[in-house]
Amino acid sequence: MEDIKKNSILIVDDEKADIMALSHFLSPLYTVYVSKDGQDAIDIAREFLPDVILLDVLIPGMDGYAVIEKLKGNEETRGIPVILISGLSGDEGEKKGLSLGAADYISKPFDPVIVLLRIQNQLKTLNQFRFTEKKTMIDQLTALPNRRSFDERLDMEWVRAIRDNTPLSLLVIDIDNFKLYNDTHGRTQGDAALIAVAGAISKSISRPGDFVARWVEEEFSVLLPDTDSRGALHIAERIRNDVGNTVIPCADDAETKLTVSIGAKTKAQTPGSSRKTFIQEAEKALNKAKEAGKNRVCLAR
Repeated sequence: MEDIKKNSILIVDDEKADIMALSHFLSPLYTVYVSKDGQDAIDIAREFLPDVILLDVLIPGMDGYAVIEKLKGNEETRGIPVILISGLSGDEGEKKGLSLGAADYISKPFDPVIVLLRIQNQLKTLNQFRFTEKKTMIDQLTALPNRRSFDERLDMEWVRAIRDNTPLSLLVIDIDNFKLYNDTHGRTQGDAALIAVAGAISKSISRPGDFVARWVEEEFSVLLPDTDSRGALHIAERIRNDVGNTVIPCADDAETKLTVSIGAKTKAQTPGSSRKTFIQEAEKALNKAKEAGKNRVCLAR
C-alpha cells in the first residue's frame, strides 16, 4: 500500500515544557519540526514548508509578530497558516497578530484538545483548497497539467534559468490532421486518441524536471529545463517517433495511428528576455514544420 504523506507542523517556542507537551500529542499525527527562535523558524519554514506553524509570541531573536511579517512577506511561506500562541493578557496581542495575517490565536495555558482542533480546522481548509487548486491545474481528459499549470511552471523555470544561467527549451506539439481523424472516427474516438498521444508524449520524457502539458485541443507542450537545442531536438524526435508508433484501437477493432509536428525553441536566458516571444517563436517553428509536410521537427533559430 502506498504511504500517505502526513501533514507537517512547525512548533516555534522557547519554553521546553511547551515544546514537549505540543510534540507529545502532535507527533503521532503529524510530522513535527521544532524551533526555539525567530530567524531559525523562518529558515525552517522556507526549507520544509510546513502545513501549519504554531508560533509563540515571546521568543528570542525577534518576537512572533516580526516572524509573521517575515513569513507573509516571502512568496514561498506567505500561504502557510500561522496559529499564534501567547501568554500575554488582553485583546491587543490577538488583534495585532490577526491584523498581521495570523490564522488563529490561542492563549496560554493551552488545552491540548483545543490546539489539536484548531490545527485540524486549518488543515481541513488547506487540504480542501489544495484539492480544488489541483483540479483547476489539470486537464480532465488526459490528466496532464493544463495551460494554466504550464504558465506557472514556465514562470518558475524562466526565473531559475536566468539565475543559474542555463538554457531553457520549449517544444510545441500539434497532432497532424486531427480534425479529419475526429470527423472520420467520431468525438469519442478522438478523445481516445488524445489520451493515447498524451500517454506517448509523457513516456518519451525521462527526466523528473521536464514538464508536459496539454495546451488546447490537439496541442501539447513540453518544457525542458537546462536543455540546449541539440538536446531539445533529440527529445523532440523521440516524441515524434513514439507517437507515430503508438497504435490507437477503435471500437470496430480497427487500429489507427497519428503523427505529430513539433516546433522547438531554445533560448539562453538573459534578464530582458520575453516569455511571450519565447512561446511565439516555438509556435512559428511548429507552423514551419506543418507547412513543410507535417510529421517533422523544426527548430526556431
